[in-house]
Amino acid sequence: MAAHFRIASDNARVGLPEVSLGVIPGYGGTQRLPQLIGKGRAMEMIMTAGMIDAATAHSYGLVNHVVTSEELIPTCEKIAGKIMKNSPVAIGAAIDAVNAGYVDGINGYQTEIDCFGASFGTDDFKEGTTAFLEKRKAQF
Repeated sequence: MAAHFRIASDNARVGLPEVSLGVIPGYGGTQRLPQLIGKGRAMEMIMTAGMIDAATAHSYGLVNHVVTSEELIPTCEKIAGKIMKNSPVAIGAAIDAVNAGYVDGINGYQTEIDCFGASFGTDDFKEGTTAFLEKRKAQF
């Protein structure tokens, strides 16, 4: 749940069974799950210690993609390849801006404004816009 996004094979089962052991989910489980799937669904999963299948996890928004076991690694590599074609500086700033919206006391919009403005002074911005104008792929 701490990953930026998640991909599951169609035979995956996920859950937080800790209450069946007399303990609560730790390492952010009680905080991240409600943020990802909503409080009601998270409370039910946590309190029942129930497991859900990959299709349900997808419908809840817990995973972004469900693929066969054979497609799992190639799908991950394909997505990673798409990400790697983009500006690492911009990706980092986008991650910071999105995450800021989930921190109490932080104005995510202000973080976005700050990161957006800072992007214009980077070498990646210069390369990206130059490549666009030259009708070529950027080399970050």
